[in-house]
Amino acid sequence: MPSTNREGTPPSDSAGSLVDGPDTQDCSKHAGGWGTPMTDYEFIWYGNKSQSDYPKEACTPYYHKAAQIDNFKVNILLDGAANLNLTGTGTFGGEVAAPTFRGNFIGNLTGTASGNKGFDIPHVKDSGKRIRHICVEGPESGIYVRGKLKDSNQIVLPEYWDGLVDPSTITVTLTQIGYSQDLIVDSIDWGKIVKVRSGLGANINCYYEVWAARYINPMNHDEKLHVVYDGDSPKDYPGNNEYYLLGGWDYDRRETKWRRPEDEIDSVNLDTES
Repeated sequence: MPSTNREGTPPSDSAGSLVDGPDTQDCSKHAGGWGTPMTDYEFIWYGNKSQSDYPKEACTPYYHKAAQIDNFKVNILLDGAANLNLTGTGTFGGEVAAPTFRGNFIGNLTGTASGNKGFDIPHVKDSGKRIRHICVEGPESGIYVRGKLKDSNQIVLPEYWDGLVDPSTITVTLTQIGYSQDLIVDSIDWGKIVKVRSGLGANINCYYEVWAARYINPMNHDEKLHVVYDGDSPKDYPGNNEYYLLGGWDYDRRETKWRRPEDEIDSVNLDTES
């Protein structure tokens, strides 16, 4: 049985020539989104006729100014000057270079970006202005609490600090309010309560800020952070890379490696060599 075109007319014997169609042309766009889905990654087809060679009597072809696709794969390079807006989760297996990142990281973030790590948000009162801040950096996984202490000499630290932070790293800053009090940190009991006293015997009225360093691995307190090390990439880190989520390196990881012995959770493969 001879083949036919979409209108049911036998194709022309002459390659590249038009096939006679119906008497009236239908150049309107028909809705897409139907048919058999292709799950393999095929290359997008590209026509082989220029605009000047395209027959004037034919319908003007459509091109994709906007398109929708379920899965998209780029083998070599995704390039462009436009914005990339993701409403879901972006997973990157390699390095991501971005002088400015706007959004939220999930998990602990140790920045390895070459630029300054910051955030940029709209001004809360002036619609014509924005606010840009840069993140604090330091040679530890710092954590803090702050507040006001009045007519009391005890700062009760958060319960969840117990086992999470190294109590030997706790530091306290006191700012007296209203009058001289000669404030002194009298003791830090069991890493849970900071006791303050006034060298002048005055009533205590102050602001406080308490800092401490988190354990790199709460299940193994011997694991230390290597601040400077020899290497060409984070893979060369001399410590255990499983305890870090590196911005620009481990965007696809959402959990830390360490687990409490009583946790019955299947471990996630966090092999940084893969």
